[in-house]
Amino acid sequence: MELLGQMRMNCLERVLGGLDWIAERRGGASKLPAHLVTGLRGEDAAWFYLRRKGYIVAARRWSSGNHPGDLDLIAWQGPMLCFIEVKARTAHDASPAEIAVDTHKRNVLRRLARQYVRQLPQKTAPPVRFDVISVYLVEGKKNEFVHFEGAFGWSEGQNFE
Repeated sequence: MELLGQMRMNCLERVLGGLDWIAERRGGASKLPAHLVTGLRGEDAAWFYLRRKGYIVAARRWSSGNHPGDLDLIAWQGPMLCFIEVKARTAHDASPAEIAVDTHKRNVLRRLARQYVRQLPQKTAPPVRFDVISVYLVEGKKNEFVHFEGAFGWSEGQNFE
């Protein structure tokens, strides 16, 4: 990413953080449970992380309306369509954040991804990858990201690690 774009992204991230801080101080963020606020902050942080890496984010919190659940982030990395599950934590616990993407969650993500791909305008489906990003939002420290590209595939026996 060119220098001007990087500066713009840093400024946007700081402004968003400042607005979150103001909302928290005014009581606007208190309507949601703490774990949901952490999840939303993690998704925002992951969005900036992906943009800095050159991804084009096509959708955030996409849901089909027909199936329960949502896809946290959908992004293009060149010709590759990436469905990205974000797991955010405020501390490094005994178990890593990505462990929360269990078999049931992977199946939900696959079902939603199929629905998303079907609604694309092109006749043939693009290459697809399922990623998991663990975001650690530890107070007083810089956000830490662990990005698992190709964390799992279309079927349970297929993964790309």
